[in-house]
Amino acid sequence: MVFTGSAIEYMALIFLAVATLKMIVILISPKAWLNGVVKKIWGKPVLMMIVCLILAGISLYYLTVAGITIVEIFAVMLLFTLLIAVGVAVYAKEIVGLAGKLLANRNILKKSWLYIIIWIALIVWGFYALFA
Repeated sequence: MVFTGSAIEYMALIFLAVATLKMIVILISPKAWLNGVVKKIWGKPVLMMIVCLILAGISLYYLTVAGITIVEIFAVMLLFTLLIAVGVAVYAKEIVGLAGKLLANRNILKKSWLYIIIWIALIVWGFYALFA
């Protein structure tokens, strides 16, 4: 069987392959995931931001070219936000502590300005698509 998918199907395939690999490694050796992947990737935050921003832009482009609307993208984001919340709810104490620590530092806006601008643009686009 040969896989001959669209760009969106390739995106899904990449996600599924990485998710499968992650689950296998975490089930076999969680420390290997932490030391082999997480620390290396998160060890270079600026590089990670640039790579993820480029990949997010490419993904958004292919999703919209395929005819998926920003409203549909936000609906799927709601689904995944809720699923992520299920997973992190057991760490509520740690997350609330981290949030308090981050918000106590007034530099959060200086560090997150690009992220905030991207979200504002996406939110405006979403509202425009819904109500224009």
